[in-house]
Amino acid sequence: MRSTILFLILLGGMLAGPVGQAQPKSPRPGLVVQQTDSAVRLDGALTEAAWQRAQVADRFTLNYPNDTAQARNQTEIRITYDNQFLYIGAVCYDDMTRPFVASSLRRDFDWDLNDNLSVYLNPFGDGVNGFAFYLTPLGVEREAMIYNGEEIAPEWDNKWLSAVKVYADRWVGEMAIPFKSLRYRGRDGAWKMNFARHDLKNNQRSSWGPVPIAYDIASLAFAGDVRFEQPLPHPGVNVALIPYVTGRTGRNFAEGTAAEWKANAGFDAKVAVTPSLNLDLTVNPDFSQVEVDQQITNLERFELFFPERRQFFLENSDLFNSYGFETVRPFFSRRIGIGRDTTTGQIVQNPILYGARLSGKINKDWRIGLLNMQTARDRNAGIAGQNYTVAALQRQVFGRSTLGAILVNRQQAEGDAAGGYTRLAGLDYNLQTDDNRWQGKFFYHHAVQPGRIGGNNAFGSNLKYQVRKLDVEWLQEYVGANYQVNDVGYVPETTRNGYWRFRPAAFYRFYPKGSKRVVSHGVGFEMNAVANLDGRFTDRELDVFYNFTFLNTSSVMVGTYNYYNYLLFPFDPTNAGGLELPEGTGYNVRGVWWELQSDTRKRLSGFVGGWTGGYYNGRMFTASPQLNYRFQPFGSIGVTAEYSRITLPEPFRSTEFWLVGPRLDVSFSRKLFLTTFLQYNEQADNVNLNGRFQWRFRPVSDLFIVYSENYLPGNMNVKNRALVLKLSYWLSL
Repeated sequence: MRSTILFLILLGGMLAGPVGQAQPKSPRPGLVVQQTDSAVRLDGALTEAAWQRAQVADRFTLNYPNDTAQARNQTEIRITYDNQFLYIGAVCYDDMTRPFVASSLRRDFDWDLNDNLSVYLNPFGDGVNGFAFYLTPLGVEREAMIYNGEEIAPEWDNKWLSAVKVYADRWVGEMAIPFKSLRYRGRDGAWKMNFARHDLKNNQRSSWGPVPIAYDIASLAFAGDVRFEQPLPHPGVNVALIPYVTGRTGRNFAEGTAAEWKANAGFDAKVAVTPSLNLDLTVNPDFSQVEVDQQITNLERFELFFPERRQFFLENSDLFNSYGFETVRPFFSRRIGIGRDTTTGQIVQNPILYGARLSGKINKDWRIGLLNMQTARDRNAGIAGQNYTVAALQRQVFGRSTLGAILVNRQQAEGDAAGGYTRLAGLDYNLQTDDNRWQGKFFYHHAVQPGRIGGNNAFGSNLKYQVRKLDVEWLQEYVGANYQVNDVGYVPETTRNGYWRFRPAAFYRFYPKGSKRVVSHGVGFEMNAVANLDGRFTDRELDVFYNFTFLNTSSVMVGTYNYYNYLLFPFDPTNAGGLELPEGTGYNVRGVWWELQSDTRKRLSGFVGGWTGGYYNGRMFTASPQLNYRFQPFGSIGVTAEYSRITLPEPFRSTEFWLVGPRLDVSFSRKLFLTTFLQYNEQADNVNLNGRFQWRFRPVSDLFIVYSENYLPGNMNVKNRALVLKLSYWLSL
């Protein structure tokens, strides 16, 4: 009954959304774009007639370190187009008194660590979904999808062309983006766009459409209006086939098996059903080139989250993976392709046989997502084949807000009926005002599984108010006792058998006028409280902190914590085979924590975080230093470490753990990359070596060579070893 009443309250909040829809105070900038009838050569010169007669988007306004002045180094943007490409020319003025900051020549660079020009495209003008293209002064490219108004999905990969040339007082970049690479309405006449400059060496961010300092510079809420003199061409038929072949060899020394040699082949395909709706197909996909997860010392009582990295699942991934909260996801694509080996009890990879995914825009207001994947049966491991079907529909309402519905079905192809399926239906409302001051989410999800009746729902509400000096947020969620959906979604705390969670948070900033060192400083708090369904609080976490952000990109944050944890099941605080604390005991602890970041523009930079204080029935000290040296522009070498010392009273086990991960990134050119890292995890008693060589010999066409080994730390005896070669080719049809 209580859950029903609360959901009605949340529904009322959803319907009240339009009340908060305020209009931006400053007018949007505008630009008229002419079509060119002559060729545009990408040479970083902008000498063609099309560039000379193009209108100029200039007078870039700062977003950071303040939003009240013009950028120190100004930028000019020109746009033109023909029947195949959208061309963007940028003149980035620079006094050249300092060298550019560039992490490497590697494609898909880290935005925060590189000088760059950013182009944000919102073809439907909805302020919610779009595309981003980036270019550094060294000619390194990056592309991404934009969702939820400002969230960036950099894993998206597509074909486009560019050129950069550096002069004595400026650098000039040109982009040629194929219309076939974008999703938009055919014969379009107007888009929304914004252009941003990350002048990292001077620690300034500026944009054409002014973005207040409180908001991300990628926010589409502040994009300007771009009108095309002639309607854009229909992109025509757009079909791409991406076949691959792999060869691999590996040996498990721990089990004494002989070396195995395997070859494999498959393909992906991209079909533009309409200019804004894309069909992705895959047969026998292979993800051996995906970088492995970074290991961490696991001292949690619940499941850890690792993000999806597989390319097939990434385009429009928000249509499937962004429902619910981070802690209550009705669908998590990473569940597809894993299974539990019934002979060992271990979670292992399970091959995907085929899959199809239709996603994108139907029109300005409607988006759709349909996914179907089939995994293989492994009789030797006792793993049944599974079919996953997901349908998502999203409608834009009240300006930039959206109302979405999702249906999820996992159907076991073989096996007993008791674990045969999981079915789920849900509604989500995402609130975003036009001025970005109010953001929020309200959801209700209901699951159906064999033998589970009652308590199989989850719902929540999250509301955030954000202005220049103040952030205030309130979150609450409910998970029923029978909402057990971790075979298709992600709910880390399902072992609680149902719970309520509440998380209020606030942060207040000060911007000192005339300071030559400090950008801002402020005080904040965050509380996370979890209660059983009977109303008893089992977890309460309160953090109070103070933060300083400096003009040289360094920062300092210090805080104090006060935690209470009540154990619902026996738990070993070391997660390493020690004596367990008994069920039904509670622990109240206090301590302090810190985060220190040095100037990221320096060739040698560092970070250290950590905390010390009470930990269950004992004490703990942990420190996580990171050190990185950039041998610009060819790459970097870094070391990430984590030291944890847990001191518990007898008869409980006291211990300490080291986690060390040196990493080498080398870019021999803008097409040849090598990444090598070593991970020593004392808690897991494992040393992992992973090396990945990539040759991008054509746009979105790659040769990968991946080598990995796992060792025992003490004697460095090899546990297992594998070598994979993968060749993929993008073929436009």
